[in-house]
Amino acid sequence: MSNYRILIADDEAPQRTMLAGFLRKRGYDVLEAPDGEEALRITRSEAVDLVLSDMRMPGLDGLELLRAVRESNPSLEVIVMTAFGSVESAVEAMRTGAFTFISKPVDLDALLQHMERALERRLLHQEVGELRARLGDSPDSNLLGVSEPMREVFGLIARVAPSRASVLIQGESGTGKELVARAIHRVSPRAKQAFIPVNVAAIPESLLESQLFGHRKGSFTGAISDHRGFFQRADGGTLFIDELGDMPAGAQVKLLRVLQEGCIESIGAEQVTPVDVRVIAATHRNLEKCVREGRFREDLYYRLNVIRIDIPPLRNRRSDIPALVDHFVSRFSTQNAKSVCGVDSRALDLLMRHEWPGNVRELENAIESAIVLCRGDLIAPADLPTHINRNSLRDTRPEDDESLPLPDRAALFERRVIEQTLASCGDNRSEAARRLGMSEKNIRDRQRKWDMDNQS
Repeated sequence: MSNYRILIADDEAPQRTMLAGFLRKRGYDVLEAPDGEEALRITRSEAVDLVLSDMRMPGLDGLELLRAVRESNPSLEVIVMTAFGSVESAVEAMRTGAFTFISKPVDLDALLQHMERALERRLLHQEVGELRARLGDSPDSNLLGVSEPMREVFGLIARVAPSRASVLIQGESGTGKELVARAIHRVSPRAKQAFIPVNVAAIPESLLESQLFGHRKGSFTGAISDHRGFFQRADGGTLFIDELGDMPAGAQVKLLRVLQEGCIESIGAEQVTPVDVRVIAATHRNLEKCVREGRFREDLYYRLNVIRIDIPPLRNRRSDIPALVDHFVSRFSTQNAKSVCGVDSRALDLLMRHEWPGNVRELENAIESAIVLCRGDLIAPADLPTHINRNSLRDTRPEDDESLPLPDRAALFERRVIEQTLASCGDNRSEAARRLGMSEKNIRDRQRKWDMDNQS
């Protein structure tokens, strides 16, 4: 049985009664409100996990209720229902912050699926909020993101941090793998102990074993004293091994033994030394492919891949770009004693359309460069690195030409919402349709129209 409490806001009593009865039979605790004002009062005085709101109600309508709820309780999800379904209404509801948009008469099976996902996202929001509170003002609070993929990353961080399990972080260069590792350590029981980062690719193969596991004086030419390796320095804390895919075979064998037995054998030592270290590893390489090709040990892969966190590239979470830009503008303006307070709309559009092969690190460097070059209060296109201007201008679309009349604002906004939603879910049209409450056919039709407009 469910412990979730659902609020139904609808001025049609038969509709409320039908939905309430259906949900109560499935174990939900249900509250009812005949209008938006009463629904808002309930959300502010009662514990509610999800709101099902009619779009058109006397007084405070569904969109106004949605705005008020999102302002007072951002983690409370709202599903909007209406008998007056249209793409324009769907876009407006999604823009305002609705989880999804469904038409009346309500498909009850589909409603249950939407509710399940909305409640999962609310739980994720709560976990992310707790994670943020625990991170506080630490450097790891630079982890930013409002997109669905990043909320999932934050939720995983919150869930895995209390455990002792090894974690494998995979993602392209520049996505923030070390930030994720530091955040896990920061909110774990090991937070007061050492966090030791080591980049395997930056250490010569001949020195790697000594650096990881230590050595005794005289164990090889040049070993003029005992040396404590990274594992010994991380004892009681966390060892972050970056660029794991570049680790040579000999070091892989020794690392596997540490993970299996909890002890290390320094070069030249006669006895093993027990260590209590949590290992978090990261790589931009496809380790499954490396295993198939015999370049990485399969047993070590499974030892490290107890918990896996995949960090999405920036091009697949473009909705995070404005928040990241604001963050970097604030940081670098302060560091460079500049009065820059943001970016103008044309520069932001260029940033939103760039492919970002270097991910967040490339964006960070681009904003730092623009801050240094900027002569006014806002970053303009001319302040951005040349390659961003050049590559983006190749993709200029008709609406970017200020000499042309602006298209209908609702249509323009609809296009941006659909394109950003597609980008946030990896161009998965089915998932984008689910999030927008549209059919895949409607999205395909609009994409064909945009292609025709661009070719004309």
